[in-house]
Amino acid sequence: MGKEQKIKAAAAYSGLSQAKLAEKIGMTASNFNQKLKRDTFTEEELEKIAAALGASFIPCSFLFPDGMKI
Repeated sequence: MGKEQKIKAAAAYSGLSQAKLAEKIGMTASNFNQKLKRDTFTEEELEKIAAALGASFIPCSFLFPDGMKI
């Protein structure tokens, strides 16, 4: 599973739309989608995404408090 799929799955798992997730990390939905398609998120941005989802960022993974890992 690539980063794009992991981010989409993690957002869905936590009940957030991509637009709402983008807003929570201070990014426009358009910019978020472009970065998602191009796979250009920095590690810092991935950490922000995880925090916005209520998860922990482990390189290339999202770990949720209930033990779910995506």
